Amino acid sequence: MTTENAQVEEHVLNGVAEDEDVVTPWTVTSVNDSGIDYDKLIKRFGSSRIDDELLTRFEKITGKKPHRFLRRGIFFSHRDMHTILNLYEQGKLFYLYTGRGPSSDAMHLGHLIPFMFCKWLQEVFNVPLIIQLTDDEKAIWKNLNIEDAIKLAYANARDIIACGFNPEKTFIFSNLEHIGNNSAFYQNMIRIQKCVTFNQVKGIFGFGDSDPIAKIAFPPTQAAPAISGSFPFIFKDAKVHCLIPCAIDQDPYFRMTRDVTPRLGFPKPALLHATFFPALQGSKTKMSASDSNTAIFLTDTAKQIKNKINKHAFSGGQATVEEHRQLGGNCEVDISYQWLRFFLEDDERLEQIRKGYTSGEILTGELKKELIDVLQRLVAAHQEAKSRVTNEVIKQYMIPRDLDFKNKARARPEASQLGTASKSETNGTWCDGE
Repeated sequence: MTTENAQVEEHVLNGVAEDEDVVTPWTVTSVNDSGIDYDKLIKRFGSSRIDDELLTRFEKITGKKPHRFLRRGIFFSHRDMHTILNLYEQGKLFYLYTGRGPSSDAMHLGHLIPFMFCKWLQEVFNVPLIIQLTDDEKAIWKNLNIEDAIKLAYANARDIIACGFNPEKTFIFSNLEHIGNNSAFYQNMIRIQKCVTFNQVKGIFGFGDSDPIAKIAFPPTQAAPAISGSFPFIFKDAKVHCLIPCAIDQDPYFRMTRDVTPRLGFPKPALLHATFFPALQGSKTKMSASDSNTAIFLTDTAKQIKNKINKHAFSGGQATVEEHRQLGGNCEVDISYQWLRFFLEDDERLEQIRKGYTSGEILTGELKKELIDVLQRLVAAHQEAKSRVTNEVIKQYMIPRDLDFKNKARARPEASQLGTASKSETNGTWCDGE
């Protein structure tokens, strides 16, 4: 067994100490008011921190200032990102892969973080993106019927497409619809299944004896898109490197994948790990699509956004105005500030807010108002973009097709042109990167 796979088995849910954070693909809880201890998580998972050296190299090679998610440590950890930069520097090819488990018809802001980032990466590197909708997973874990799970996948696809992905370089698919029509994908699932023992999958994911066998069989399905051979209509017979931006709780799937892919003759996928987008009530857990008061949903009105922030956003301020003026607020736990780190692009303005709130110059109500203004504009722009995503547009993205990978991926844009797509090119959406 490889070191990576052994590390997974060593830190399954059942083996985590009571005083440690719990991070699995299905459960995220923290013992600290400030949220997950990501330094400890890097050590537990055996990944590498995204440091200044990597960011400097990224900017030098791409000619693009790192995205705010990178600058601010929101994407904080990686596996083999230097390999991806080497490939790009050498003019060689790779592709992006991320996904979404559609558990509700309304996505919230936290769900969009990897898609915002993937859109920016797609523009910077000029590469294809594959988006897997794991409606099969949700049918298993949420006990949905197949038809309802597929409907949720299509509803979520509409929100994802509203981010403005290039349709000529983006393939989105529903597992429940696509796998039966793609023999190469299914064949790779079987190859992966043959490489992972029952004891290994129990150790990696913490499955119990009473879990349905569908859960045990699912991980190879999420692993298969990291193998370029699963998409012969895109990559032909090329064995292409894959880069996966995802939240850190998805890492167990891909540690398993990295153990298997070399045995199948394909390169290990590289990963970029994101921190969790905190719930309105605080950073101890991530948002929940099943509790509307923990999140801002992409269907919320401006009034709903204002009311949720004012009523539910956890404050790092003091009990009274006088105490706050004297002692200042705590940005580490204040949700309004933490959310601004995700969505406010202006670094100087964010630093002004941090200093003002910490010193007591800015009150909690003023900080919440700043966030409300940002989110109202953001969600309104997304809703406008989504209104233009018709059923025909969704079909365009979901038809298996040749993305002209080898020709277009080599046509690397000049550094001065990276990330400068016009509003018409990106559907005018708010998640068009910088």
